[in-house]
Amino acid sequence: MSATHEVLNQAPPLTGFSAADDPALLEALRREGAGWGEQPVRDLGALAGSEEVQEWARTAEEHPPRLRTHDRFGHRIDEVEFHPAWHRLMTVAVENGLHAAPWAEPRPGAHLVRAAQFYVWSQAEAGHGCPVSMTYAAVPALRAQPELAEAYEPLLSARRYDFGLRPPLGKAGLIAGMSMTEKQGGSDVRANTTEAVPAADGSYLVTGHKWFTSAPMSDVFLTLARTPEGLTCFLLPRVLPDGTRNRMHLQRLKDKLGNRSNASAEIEYDEAVAWPVGEPGRGVRTIVEMVNMTRLDCVIGSAAGMRAGLRQALHHTAHRRAFGSELIDQPLMRNVLADLAVESEAATVLALRLAAAVDHAQAGDESESALRRLGLAVGKYWVCKRGSAHAAEALECLGGNGYVEESGLPRLYREAPLLSIWEGSGNVAALDVLRALGREPVALDAFLAEVDLAAGADRRLDAAVARVRAALPELADPTRAQLRARRLAEEMALVLQGSLLVRHSDPAVADAFCASRLGGDWGNAFGTLPGGTDLGPILERAGSKGVS
Repeated sequence: MSATHEVLNQAPPLTGFSAADDPALLEALRREGAGWGEQPVRDLGALAGSEEVQEWARTAEEHPPRLRTHDRFGHRIDEVEFHPAWHRLMTVAVENGLHAAPWAEPRPGAHLVRAAQFYVWSQAEAGHGCPVSMTYAAVPALRAQPELAEAYEPLLSARRYDFGLRPPLGKAGLIAGMSMTEKQGGSDVRANTTEAVPAADGSYLVTGHKWFTSAPMSDVFLTLARTPEGLTCFLLPRVLPDGTRNRMHLQRLKDKLGNRSNASAEIEYDEAVAWPVGEPGRGVRTIVEMVNMTRLDCVIGSAAGMRAGLRQALHHTAHRRAFGSELIDQPLMRNVLADLAVESEAATVLALRLAAAVDHAQAGDESESALRRLGLAVGKYWVCKRGSAHAAEALECLGGNGYVEESGLPRLYREAPLLSIWEGSGNVAALDVLRALGREPVALDAFLAEVDLAAGADRRLDAAVARVRAALPELADPTRAQLRARRLAEEMALVLQGSLLVRHSDPAVADAFCASRLGGDWGNAFGTLPGGTDLGPILERAGSKGVS
């Protein structure tokens, strides 16, 4: 063989690792009383890092879903076809309870364990996480209509992935979707023009056009439509009890930047049959619980993406030589990698703390419920927004190799913006922070109480918390409050992350975070941690000693 065909200085494939080999993840499980779930998390993390599952992920991305509106005879069928790899990913997710286990098997730490599993499994492939997440979020919303919950919840929480268009109550397991966004309103759901007319049997006939419905192959959907009483939430199945197709027509699949393995559709309801969920005219209040739960998964998913990008960067730089040594041993690259590791861990500890707050809230802790309310809005704004910048820098660590599809980094990079947009982009999340502060003073009390658990431990954190407190009186002026909303959400997220890291992380990680993110000794890009930062422990904790 010619010497020009010899492959040199390339990293080996990154396979055979465990996505659960993550100190911040495992420490959170033990700290929050969910250590019973460590082994299931480890098992799923090992599967996520296997060569077989990585091949599923690649194939599902490269063979996206296809819409078939009609069969060969001209009958309307509205079916979405998926590659078998998608179904394998979904099967593992459902069989491991990522879609609903905490609702069916409530126990202390159940939501945190489910979050940890979602975190490690999302690192394999993120697209199929969308229907998994929406099913998880649909259950508490559906409980607003007890008779519907009694019929559907056992199937929504069943650990059986039963794909196909059949009457939902005759299937072994169900997947739920959500359909709210309309082309004339977007995030302003109160601009909804879809109409629902009552029928004699207690159902409604829904007519309208939904601009963006993710996972349109789901079995049932929670959707919003106008009734004489006002905007109301409905449960709408794809197949009716008698086996006929409901009049939910898929107009087209969206050609998206990322999330390509998952289908997203523009749909039309043409007198589709649906049943009301919750009080008529109070649809936003009914469905907001579903929105909040999907926001939790947005934060978890963004943290998972950061961890996946960091792992790729560590692996590549540990095996790539330049200028006489491995990249990972060169000072400037070490600064970049450590900075990425700090950002990743800050996202992870916040995501898992919010998941633990769900557990405590479900157990009746009102303070934790209030913390979850404000913390989700703050976390959704900041962590999801940081995901894109983190993915870009991780990709750059691989240079041109990272820009090539085969590396997997472009998929990660395209996926990152979705989680910031889904269920309310930056402005929506920032304004929701203002709404929570204005309407629920107890949420601010709970937030500050959580942050103050680290009071006195780091002067830079103390100073940052003082700045947040000083900014709160400005919220009395609505115009000024809106102009400050993004800045306030960012600052609140940073002090919450800082408090969690100071209390629970390695001192080197906490010090680097407080010096850079809170103390101002930082540039405008990753790789600008201050001189004197102890990079070694940060990189070792991130996994630099254990890369393949």
